[in-house]
Amino acid sequence: MPTGAVPLLVRAAQRQTVDHTPVWFMRQAGRTLPGYREIRKRFSLFEVCRQPELCAQVTLEPVDAHGVDAAVMFADIMLPVLGMGVDVELVESVGPVVAEPVESAEDVARLRIPEPEESVPFVLETIRLVRGELPAEKAVIGFAGGPFTVAGYLIEGKPTRDFLRTKRCMYGAPDVWHGLMDKLADTFVLYLQAQARAGADVVQLFDSWVGALSVDDYREFVAPYSARIFGALDGVPTIHFGTGTAHLLADLAGAGGDVI
Repeated sequence: MPTGAVPLLVRAAQRQTVDHTPVWFMRQAGRTLPGYREIRKRFSLFEVCRQPELCAQVTLEPVDAHGVDAAVMFADIMLPVLGMGVDVELVESVGPVVAEPVESAEDVARLRIPEPEESVPFVLETIRLVRGELPAEKAVIGFAGGPFTVAGYLIEGKPTRDFLRTKRCMYGAPDVWHGLMDKLADTFVLYLQAQARAGADVVQLFDSWVGALSVDDYREFVAPYSARIFGALDGVPTIHFGTGTAHLLADLAGAGGDVI
């Protein structure tokens, strides 16, 4: 990136005056794009992610096709969890399926806090490739899963909308819950910091399902960990995202994020 060139999305996140509102789309590199569809006929999502040149191609295709203001890294929120020692399979039309869900303090104790350069070097190399290909005014957005959403997948074993096992853990085994959230927060701090060093202009915490919680539960069981993650991301603009979070917006903003 040329010296002094700052992407539009970065300037907007810093609340600078911009000539138009930056636009990008969730799941931007995805099913609508013919190049991506052809690639997925031959490779699984994880296989695409592990091949930086191919992953960069998928990430850049929608920027070229739609002229959006940012490239969102093609990745999955469970990628850093693989380095923690969790066996995850992405099942078509289902989502992430965990072979051995987290149930006990012993399960949490077995989880590692991996160094991203060792566990996900392909993600970091893809970011470097994408940043090198993008025009200076377009941003690279890196991301990690939000701690509640990822914890929910690890405890439930697969996607759910009611999070019954997750809430049973929160209320009935708070030592297990807080131990798991500690390790996830530490892992995601390292992961997002590494993405920023590799060239991500903005990073996002993708807590997709946190809207399933009440305000009180969010404040007690999630907000401290999200705040820890955002507090460790000095110098890089941040986005805090969740769905169904109208009742949580003030608390999401309080936990952190330049863009909510």
